[in-house]
Amino acid sequence: MPTQLRLAALIVALPLLLTSCNSPESGSGSATGGGPAGRGGRGAAGPVPVSTARAEQRAVPVVVPAVGTAEAMSSVQIRSQVTGQLTAIHFTEGREVREGDALFSLDPRPFQSSLLQAQAVLARDVATLQNAKAQQSRADALFQKGLLARDQYESLRASADALTATVEADKAAIETARLNLKYTDIMAPISGRTGALGAHVGDLVRANDTVPLVVINQMAPIYVTFSVPGRFLTDIRRYQALKPLSVIATPPQALDGSDTPQAGTASPAAAGGTAGPAPMGQHAPARGVLTFIDNEVDATTAMIQLKATFPNGNGQLWPGAFVQVALDLTVQADAVVVPGTAVQASQDGQYVYIVKADRTVEMRPVKVERQQGSDMVIASGVSAGDIVVTDGHLRLTPGARVSERGALAGRGR
Repeated sequence: MPTQLRLAALIVALPLLLTSCNSPESGSGSATGGGPAGRGGRGAAGPVPVSTARAEQRAVPVVVPAVGTAEAMSSVQIRSQVTGQLTAIHFTEGREVREGDALFSLDPRPFQSSLLQAQAVLARDVATLQNAKAQQSRADALFQKGLLARDQYESLRASADALTATVEADKAAIETARLNLKYTDIMAPISGRTGALGAHVGDLVRANDTVPLVVINQMAPIYVTFSVPGRFLTDIRRYQALKPLSVIATPPQALDGSDTPQAGTASPAAAGGTAGPAPMGQHAPARGVLTFIDNEVDATTAMIQLKATFPNGNGQLWPGAFVQVALDLTVQADAVVVPGTAVQASQDGQYVYIVKADRTVEMRPVKVERQQGSDMVIASGVSAGDIVVTDGHLRLTPGARVSERGALAGRGR
């Protein structure tokens, strides 16, 4: 009985085994290349999809980039010129003040007393001087008649002259007392924005203390200080002699938009508040004029320091903040420009892939004159109208056939 069962199982399994050996998906079919894998391998030799752009010939500004720092045109540390108790502060720290505005008041009473005392001393010495002059007048008459000894006469004259000098000193003391009394009212010497307070009402303020009461920075106009390689100095001076050189400063907030209010956030003006300077992310880059070139190139860094002046009426630039600077020298007419992504680097130098009329590519060495934003200004190797590959370089070799999958906006064929 067991033998018959084994025979029946073998008869059932035999057709299944033959069907599996004749399957088109078996290893023998793959080895012959007739399966899908073989067809896929032959398809890899088709055109390489790439993105392209056309080289343009147009006017391009010649710009020297740098990193700069905004710097207050004038920064004043406010200190008291007399010692006294601080009785009043007439401004809010961090706010704008105008030249001549009251900032601080000290207790004036000690200085008023000093003034009254100096005036009393002057009155006493004036009276004494008048008496001395009267005695000298009588002594003159007696001396002329020979009735007064010379030493007595000269002593009276010396006393009168000394009292005259004393009266002049008293007048100077009164002026000093008046000046000290005036110093109890501290006024703003310039217009600008105030910083943090260094003293508060009730503090004893000392004359010429090391810690200032407040610092005022003049922010409109404002400087931007930056350095460029010394090799540009000749060009900068040459172009500056022809016209004022424009300088563009872009704060980091304006680059990444991090200060732009979120959707649904009301502005101060919309909320009924006072509309102050807008966040820097909402402003266009600031434009100024080059106004200073240092008198020497730094020997250690080979850099030359420059300064540009900006109106800064909207408070966009802030003292101490870093900015991206672009010094506009001139405009290069008829420059050949390609996208920066078209230029590749190799051991032999920089090159681009040119798409020829038969849809194959040619590797062409190029000489890049400079980078201008996201574009490259080409000195040689590319002509206006040439089609260059901007994406898909990794799969390319000289002579490879390509298919265009798109062109950059504004640079299509």
